[in-house]
Amino acid sequence: MARVRNILFVMCDQLRWDYLSCYGHPTLKTPNIDALAKRGVRFTNAFVQSPVCGPSRMSFYTGRYVSSHRAFGNFVPLPLDERTLGDYLRTYGIRVAVDGKTHVEPNVEGLERLGINPRSKVGKFLLEGGFEAYDRHDGVLADGATEEIAENKYTKYLRKKGYLGENPWLHHANSGLGGEGKVLSGWHMRYAQAAARVDERHSETAYTTDRALKFITDCGDDPWCLHLSYIKPHWPYVAPAPYHNTYGSGDVVPAKKSAIEKTHAHPLYASYMRHAAGVNFSKDEVRDTVIPVYMGLVKQIDDHIGRVMAHLDKLGRMKDTMIVFTADHGDYLGDHHLGEKELWHDAVNRLPLIIYDPDAQANGMRGKSESRFVESIDLVPTFIEAAGGNMPAEPLEGRSLLPLLRGEKIKAWRDTIVSEFDYSFRTKTRLELGRPVKGCRTFTLRTKQWKYVYVDGFRPLLYDLKNDPEEFEDLGEDPRHESIRAEFEAKLFQWLVRRKTFTSTPDEFVAGWLKDPRFSSMLIGEW
Repeated sequence: MARVRNILFVMCDQLRWDYLSCYGHPTLKTPNIDALAKRGVRFTNAFVQSPVCGPSRMSFYTGRYVSSHRAFGNFVPLPLDERTLGDYLRTYGIRVAVDGKTHVEPNVEGLERLGINPRSKVGKFLLEGGFEAYDRHDGVLADGATEEIAENKYTKYLRKKGYLGENPWLHHANSGLGGEGKVLSGWHMRYAQAAARVDERHSETAYTTDRALKFITDCGDDPWCLHLSYIKPHWPYVAPAPYHNTYGSGDVVPAKKSAIEKTHAHPLYASYMRHAAGVNFSKDEVRDTVIPVYMGLVKQIDDHIGRVMAHLDKLGRMKDTMIVFTADHGDYLGDHHLGEKELWHDAVNRLPLIIYDPDAQANGMRGKSESRFVESIDLVPTFIEAAGGNMPAEPLEGRSLLPLLRGEKIKAWRDTIVSEFDYSFRTKTRLELGRPVKGCRTFTLRTKQWKYVYVDGFRPLLYDLKNDPEEFEDLGEDPRHESIRAEFEAKLFQWLVRRKTFTSTPDEFVAGWLKDPRFSSMLIGEW
């Protein structure tokens, strides 16, 4: 049996890889996450499969690329035939639950077509992407979403604590208070530095942590996998006191951007620079207002990670619990003249990824960093192997990271990262560029030296990461690099051809079907 009995899978929403002190941020201090890195392995080249919440998370949960699992956007449900983390681990008697956000879109139509009762045990798992919804709350509740607000568990909690109104998530947890009692909505970034109208103990991060501690305690000695999924530091950029003013404008690092990026900018890139987030995050006033609060939200998460680790230590669970700390994507925060996420730059595609493996075989790697390319699809295979399970060969497209965690010698590892993004939901850009809904796909291939971006209907982009590590100069039209672009186009074609879309039949059956007694006596084409 493996020493790993439990798995704590921590994810932050929209946390940049370089906004932790263990990843080099000069002023943001995250001692508890740093302590986790000292007990585990810190991956320095980890990447998402899509720089937007929904498709990125579905790749985390399935171990498959976006083209394979097909949930290409935030509001696209997983097909019911896609197996997820819960489906794999439950077969080994492990309770798999979520506390916080998943962005899983319920596939109600699929259940109705198959005649599955959505209130049945199977139906509930399918609607929740394979997770037991211990305390799922995705946040981002707009006024007018009456039913969604009413059913939200965090909303119910806030009302019990006396935070009343139509939408306490927005008007209390994600808004501040101005003069004469005016509510300063978190939707407007100009109010970011106003403290949230909830006590820190009742904020989203604190609430989610409290629920995680209860889950871990209640499980006792039964094996579990908990997806502790924080909603922050995702917008609205609002923090409770004292985190709303822990940092100031002097702590804001300069934006990574260059005037050359605006010269002959690719049409898709140019459109994103015209988005409200791009225009506003290009202003120093906005960055100096918002980024200190973003940093405060990260600091708050770090403090609560300290609570979780102390709780595991107290229960003696650090000896048998694997801990993963990561994010679903990053945030531009003004880099490349952009705000929000999406597109192809490292600011949004690169991940913080720290893994603590309690097994004694990992002792030689504690506190070390690992620079080989890692993708989000690698976590499901890692969890299966760590739990002592058998690795299914057909659907999984990631690789177990256990050999890297335990310092094993590996002859070959991947040399290319692949990320996908579909901008069809960005209606303004799609219409501006004259693209049909089915013509908005992009693919990013990244090696150590090159980053190539295929954009359906337009020319590609190309960056020389060796000579231009900040990704400022687009070589997508440079005639001197035509052969490089052709090489990557062929590489993309091969990658698409080899996707694992035929997953209902094991390779072993195909390779040896004539040995099956049902077919061994068949004579096809004989005279």
